[in-house]
Amino acid sequence: MMSKIQQEDRLNLAPKKFNMWIFIFTSFMFFAALTSGFIVYVGGSSAHGMNIKMPDAFMYSTAVIMLSSLTMFLAARAAKSSQFGKQRLYLWLTIMLGVAFFGIQLYAWSYLVKNGIYFSNPNASQSFIYVFTGMHLLHIFAGLLLLANTLWRSYRSIEQVKNLYSVQMSSIFWHFVDIIWIYLYVFLLLNQQ
Repeated sequence: MMSKIQQEDRLNLAPKKFNMWIFIFTSFMFFAALTSGFIVYVGGSSAHGMNIKMPDAFMYSTAVIMLSSLTMFLAARAAKSSQFGKQRLYLWLTIMLGVAFFGIQLYAWSYLVKNGIYFSNPNASQSFIYVFTGMHLLHIFAGLLLLANTLWRSYRSIEQVKNLYSVQMSSIFWHFVDIIWIYLYVFLLLNQQ
């Protein structure tokens, strides 16, 4: 009887997981469109190039988000083996690292502003920095909400199949935002000067 209920839960959760993959695909296409727009705007002309050096804070935030991906992996592994204490610990660490990433990105923006690089800028390629990072921060914020929900659910002692589903959805999304940031960071580095 219990196996049948768990199987029904999995079947009802499959469409939601498919929706997550559709959302990830559309988000990836969105970021690809942004970078394509940048490439078209620059058009190989150095006059339209960024002509700046990326803040070191972006490098630090890259290390932080990669570490958060590791803690998310460990949370998912703990969830699979029903180690709820470890799952919660690693989810807390992932959330804290996500918040740290967010803060470092905001610090990078303040660095850009202090160096005269504003969102509203005659050189639109410099404005793209804010667009890329701002849209990514929006995804980070959504990921933090998803992680917080997963953590909250883990304290509620829900069924293991639903706990695993929640952790899997958070893990898929969090690894996605990690990959997108690495893509954007490398893109920005390659186009900085």
